[in-house]
Amino acid sequence: MAWEVVIGLEIHAQLATKSKIFSGASTAYGAEPNTQACAVDLGLPGVLPVLNKEAVRMAVKFGLAIDADVSRRSVFARKNYFYPDLPKGYQISQMELPIVGEGKLEIELEDGSTKVIGITRAHLEEDAGKSLHGEFQGMTGIDLNRAGTPLLEIVSEPDMRSAKEAVAYMKKIHSLVQYLEICDGNMQEGSFRCDANVSVRPMGQEEYGTRAELKNINSFRFVEKAIEIEVERQIDVIEGGGKVVQETRLYDSDKNETRSMRSKEEANDYRYFPDPDLLPVVIEESFLGEVRSTLPELPDEKKSRFIDQFGLSAYDATVLTANRDLAKYFEAVVDAAKGEAKLSSNWVTGELTAALNKAGFGINDSPVDAAVLGGMIKRISDNTISGKIAKEVFEAMWNGEGDADTIIESKGLKQITDSSAIEPVIDEIIANNSGQVEQYRAGKDKLFGFFVGQVMKATQGKANPQQVNELLKKKLSG
Repeated sequence: MAWEVVIGLEIHAQLATKSKIFSGASTAYGAEPNTQACAVDLGLPGVLPVLNKEAVRMAVKFGLAIDADVSRRSVFARKNYFYPDLPKGYQISQMELPIVGEGKLEIELEDGSTKVIGITRAHLEEDAGKSLHGEFQGMTGIDLNRAGTPLLEIVSEPDMRSAKEAVAYMKKIHSLVQYLEICDGNMQEGSFRCDANVSVRPMGQEEYGTRAELKNINSFRFVEKAIEIEVERQIDVIEGGGKVVQETRLYDSDKNETRSMRSKEEANDYRYFPDPDLLPVVIEESFLGEVRSTLPELPDEKKSRFIDQFGLSAYDATVLTANRDLAKYFEAVVDAAKGEAKLSSNWVTGELTAALNKAGFGINDSPVDAAVLGGMIKRISDNTISGKIAKEVFEAMWNGEGDADTIIESKGLKQITDSSAIEPVIDEIIANNSGQVEQYRAGKDKLFGFFVGQVMKATQGKANPQQVNELLKKKLSG
């Protein structure tokens, strides 16, 4: 039987506020356990939550960016459940009246086509603390530093039909929240994570199958693997005569398997009701206008501009605009290279990215800043150095040996562009390789590469390749 996969994602983006959503406690990462949880976060008797306006502003900013309905009136609710890292016994979230309603996001698929993914809602809520297993023998430690940290939960429609589509959507949201500067997107620190709702159904069936929820996955690679493993498991269950049970499952990356955590709760299990300590959030048109005026150039807009302004391919523009900081770096390189956009794109997406990946660096950690790389590209375009010599220059820049001009001068790497200096070298090579010359003139064209190699070797790679080619063709034609 042919099966269709149905996937919806719930993405939790930690908002980049300096304080928590209902208290003044710090949200900074890496503090000693339980040093950033105040009386409000702990739910001590007599304390009252006070809503962080900045969290509201960030949620509205996201809503406007996905062309969503931003609710003029939204309500906070209490989601009741007991867990050791939830000190109040309930989480403050939003249920029936979220701050952001229906929106949409366009993703690009592997074959270059696009698909629109519906976004059901995005609501504000507080994070819980963290249970630490394995830190204490036979016990579980509780760190409440995260308790009360503001989250924006972004819930998609079940519009994705493969693990790769889910990853493409997750990457697009990841890029968007960073462009908007509402989330740092750091997956290692838990700032951006997702739950995946996965089900299968016979191809052509309209009714959805029973879904399982995969909890707290914090990398693109693991999202893809977890979904693929879960799809395989569900198909095996059904084809083996069993039934898929609605439940919450955990993805174990070490064993590459999903396993059951608990039966999946419904909304009524949480006994949602409006939080009596918090007034409804009423958003005025003036506030919407104020937030709208702060919207930056978004990834899709930037991609279109890069194609139009710089003449880049759609693929190169997609790569360069997927990360806000990479796009900013690229534009600075083009500026320093006096408009050499295509060459700048090749170096940023090629040599630089490879070096960053090898070193485990992000673009902001690059030892070669944009102005320095642009300066080197300018020397390629004005024929001071060749593309091959540029690789040696780049390596020296990466190692902190100075800018391109300094390195070219100190290492004597300037390209030979004087034909009168190249011609004697070519004449000597032709004279010393008469057998190869005869074979070339007899029609063995592949030997041309041999002659080019000999000239470059003799000039230590400094001869201008284009001039070498032209002069060799002229002299070998005899």
